[in-house]
Amino acid sequence: MTVSIALFTQDLRLHDNPVLHAAHRTADQVVPLFVLGPAAEAAGFAAPNRRAFLADCLVDLDGSLRRIGSRLIVRAGDPAEETARVAVEAGAATVHVAAGVSAFAHRREARLRELFGDRLHVHDASVTVVPPGRITPAGRDHYAVFTPYHRAWQQVSRRAVFGAPRELGTPSGLGSEGLSVVRPDSPALPPGGESAARERWRRWDVDAYADVHDDLAADDTSRLSPYLHFGCLSPTELVTRALRHDGAGARAFVRQLAWRDFHHQVLAARPDAANGDYRDRDDHRHRDEDEAEAWRRGRTGYPIVDAGMRQLAHEGWMHNRARLLTASFLAKSLYLDWRIGAAHFLSLLVDGDVANNQLNWQWVAGTGTDTRPNRILNPLRQADRYDPSGAYVRRWVPELAHLPGPAVHRPWLFGGDYPAPMIAPEALTVRFQHGRP
Repeated sequence: MTVSIALFTQDLRLHDNPVLHAAHRTADQVVPLFVLGPAAEAAGFAAPNRRAFLADCLVDLDGSLRRIGSRLIVRAGDPAEETARVAVEAGAATVHVAAGVSAFAHRREARLRELFGDRLHVHDASVTVVPPGRITPAGRDHYAVFTPYHRAWQQVSRRAVFGAPRELGTPSGLGSEGLSVVRPDSPALPPGGESAARERWRRWDVDAYADVHDDLAADDTSRLSPYLHFGCLSPTELVTRALRHDGAGARAFVRQLAWRDFHHQVLAARPDAANGDYRDRDDHRHRDEDEAEAWRRGRTGYPIVDAGMRQLAHEGWMHNRARLLTASFLAKSLYLDWRIGAAHFLSLLVDGDVANNQLNWQWVAGTGTDTRPNRILNPLRQADRYDPSGAYVRRWVPELAHLPGPAVHRPWLFGGDYPAPMIAPEALTVRFQHGRP
């Protein structure tokens, strides 16, 4: 009887999982394995919100596996070494794992290769739709501009979508770690797991996405990013299902998934962009802890910025438009180092993905792939355009709920004890002078 290990990483699902599909297809029995490694915590990426969400994901995955005759084996330690230990215990001949783009994923794969050689099978198009490096411009190892990348991305043939296995045999007698309860920092964190992810996808109206995705108060974006980050949903399956709708909403949603792939292929080619400037603009940004802390706490004096920061603290998630304008305020209006903001986002975001978080921050800061590095998002103009009624601000800044309509965006005109603007409104777009503090 042949045994294979399906090493789960950022693919915590049964549906459309190339790793599980291949392990099941090529062996009589499969060991579904997840290893809780210390490296993520040591690097500061095991934030309480993501750890709590991960615990939900693993419980849900185990429940789904048990319904088809299997179970999830959870171990703690170095992923490669624990996988080798389980392989000996189970008599497993092969190991299957999804390809990753982070430096940590590359180190994990290299160590697994040392231990298993050609018995290791790495599967791409699992974490992303188009694997990093699959499409490249002439003479370069990656695309640095999204639009030509998107054109090429749309032409790539996608792999077939795999169904979930109906039954799965797993060797008995394998020990598994218990999952500890983790208390999140954010009280309104969404539930984790494939079951919750698929239910959210079923309930969400993708056809309306083009019209509402920037409407802060409507809150009608998919909110699927945490589930994509942990692999509770397959991006390939989402693209395939969305395009069946063949409308503006579906196309706009798929474009966002292409952006996700774009950032992954940038980070795969330039792993140092996780902490350093992708493009050196010779900027001399400053660090001011008082200003940074006011921004973190949602006390900048600009309610639209403060609302976004308070949503992040409460939910461990933030509307994408709010992410852009809060990031612009820190990096362009306050002229603080983008890494200060990126670190705070990663400390709370349940979808805190290194590729998307760091490279979106760099896009806003002007050190990334944006072809207009001097772009500034004026928070007042953003508020008037994307929260014209002020409903989003009143939801998250209740002390201003008494101000009617758009007046809530300019509380300094009406008195009261709300913090004064950190930057005078007339100076919002002139403080930032590219290349100068």
